[in-house]
Amino acid sequence: MKTTKVGVIGCGTISGIYFENLTKRFKQIEVLACADIFLAKAEEAAQKYGIPIACSTEELLKNPEIEIVLNLTIPAVHTEINVAALKAGKHVYCEKPLALNMEDLNKTIDLAKERHLSVGCAPDTFMGAGLQTCRKLIDENWIGKPVSATVNFVSHGPETWHPSPEFYYKPGAGPLLDMGPYYLTALVFLLGPIGSISCFTNRARDKRVITSKAHKGEIIDVEVETGYCGILKFKSGTIVNVNMSFDVWLSNLPLFEIYGTKGTLVVTDPKMFGGKVEISRGEKEIHDFFKEIPLPYGSANDNLRGLGLADMAKAIQDGTEPRVNAELIYHVTEALLNFETAANGSHVYKMKSTCTMSAPIKNFQTFQIF
Repeated sequence: MKTTKVGVIGCGTISGIYFENLTKRFKQIEVLACADIFLAKAEEAAQKYGIPIACSTEELLKNPEIEIVLNLTIPAVHTEINVAALKAGKHVYCEKPLALNMEDLNKTIDLAKERHLSVGCAPDTFMGAGLQTCRKLIDENWIGKPVSATVNFVSHGPETWHPSPEFYYKPGAGPLLDMGPYYLTALVFLLGPIGSISCFTNRARDKRVITSKAHKGEIIDVEVETGYCGILKFKSGTIVNVNMSFDVWLSNLPLFEIYGTKGTLVVTDPKMFGGKVEISRGEKEIHDFFKEIPLPYGSANDNLRGLGLADMAKAIQDGTEPRVNAELIYHVTEALLNFETAANGSHVYKMKSTCTMSAPIKNFQTFQIF
């Protein structure tokens, strides 16, 4: 099997699971180099995961052997790193979000098209068995035509657990841009492209106190909205309400449910690759209770982060379109960036882009890209 050589830029908290999977699980990937603004962090990662080269970002981008750059830097520099990688002739796979504004989004996607390079972006959780099972149930008409849905991510904020939570309250993060990509990507995968968006936002307070151990007691300045209440109307006609908040202590809201003409689908947590899928149909014999649907592969606790990059590598080798592709990324990112456009203008935002639904994995038993 031919391997695709990958260079990783950014060796922070999220990099661990990527390194673990890319060096041990995905056989068509070879991590050749890693870089970080702090060289010591790159050297530590290289030693831990057996990566041949630890270097600066500039040195990594100049390496002619590297075919794909995995960008795990903070959101504020995603565009800078992605553009530099594309100009160096590398394909790019980036952590979410791809860009913080429409100008940078267009710059990145247009440059990739001009250079005939692939751009991918997290999340790739829709490729896991949980969301693939949900798609199969919808495609096979188990709940009939999806009429409406609800998705809810509400918590009291990452300062209670994250060792360095400051970036969550800076532009490019907040509950919507940090967690929204999981939910919107899953929704587009399950229901198709979004047609329009309306939204209200608020911010509970302008300062937060860190309670996690590393920086306990330090004050964070809140620079973003921390509560979003949105409504999406999909081109299919399905209406979805979206709640994203860092201002809720505790809630019994459902995480993710889709309501169809024949029944209800309880969708697995879109932040995970596995999880529990349940269905209730309006037929007499199973009405009023939910039945769990077994997953066809993997386990409920699988963390396959990096699966989208592995799929990209295979698609590049085969000359096919990766499941996490530029069209999907552009559509989801446009939607995420324009929740606040709708809120600030007190109007419905009409989506400019559309996308083709990513192909489902129909043969679970033979789907082996790792």
